[in-house]
Amino acid sequence: MATIYDVARRAGVSTKTVSRVLNRDAPVADKTRAAVERAMVELEYIPSLAARSMKSQKSGLIGLITGAISTAADTPAEAGLPEIHIVQGAQRVFENSGKTLLISDTGGNSERVPHLIRTFRQHRVEGLVYVADHFKRIDLDLAEGSMKLVLVNCIDERGTPAVVPDDEDGQLALTRRVIKAGHRRIAYLTLARAVLATERRVAGYRTALEEAGIAFDADMVAASELFGAMGEHQMIWDALDKFLTHANPPTAICCGNDRLAMAVYGILRDRGVSVPDQISVVGYDDHRLVSETLYPALTTAELPYNAMGARAADLLLNMIAQPGNVTATQPIHVRGQVVERASLKAPPAEGNVYQLRGRNQP
Repeated sequence: MATIYDVARRAGVSTKTVSRVLNRDAPVADKTRAAVERAMVELEYIPSLAARSMKSQKSGLIGLITGAISTAADTPAEAGLPEIHIVQGAQRVFENSGKTLLISDTGGNSERVPHLIRTFRQHRVEGLVYVADHFKRIDLDLAEGSMKLVLVNCIDERGTPAVVPDDEDGQLALTRRVIKAGHRRIAYLTLARAVLATERRVAGYRTALEEAGIAFDADMVAASELFGAMGEHQMIWDALDKFLTHANPPTAICCGNDRLAMAVYGILRDRGVSVPDQISVVGYDDHRLVSETLYPALTTAELPYNAMGARAADLLLNMIAQPGNVTATQPIHVRGQVVERASLKAPPAEGNVYQLRGRNQP
């Protein structure tokens, strides 16, 4: 394997000159630079990244810890889009900045995280991104030493810099769109109550109702606590039965995510209720494998995972470039867009009257 000394001899220059060409840290004549670069090609010389990083204190490497590669979401009631979308957004920013992203997967086991952090430190990464599979609070001692760290899709009690979805604003914008279509009686089938996003999205829903002068009705809100688990279909069926048999039933239903909306479509069809002619349905996430393939196509709020990944990468690069700056401890909230499709239309002129089929069992 060729060394820097071999390159210097072939180019007829000193090793210091070769080092200047490699590191671009001092002026070198164009003719000399061309000779050095030609010698490196001829000798198939590969610079030692470790040696260069020890000298410059910059490896050009960024670490990212995720579970997106080896596992699908284990908790479909909580997860939105696959977290690989966050990774893709971050990768584009790091690539454009000239950094190399090293990705390590947890395999669904959070106990591997400390080991992965140590491994990244051994490779002298300049910073680390930790990506969660859904918006949640974590309690992992991720910040070892002085390594720069950004959390994505999660927060902690330490005030670690974090990038999260703006769930409250997303549901606010979505509910406003439903109201703009003419609906005044809007039900909400939420994710599980314990999910961090649920509280914030319900707050957005309530704000939109209040803005429009619509009284909040607790009978129009139900949680799908068991989504993805045994009994979840019956729970959704019961929630819809409660909505549809109410003395003043809804003309629109907001759903906690797009997969929940897909289940609602099926149950409404079984009960003889047409979407959107008799009742409009909207989701959340814009999980396009669901939202674009449902019939009618689903109106939904975007979960801005790509943008979150890009924003997190940009934040980390700024932290690395300006280490003396104090980083805000409040999470950065990223807003998504409302994507309107055929599942939302004006309520029926004759009012919300359903000829329901079946009983409250699947």
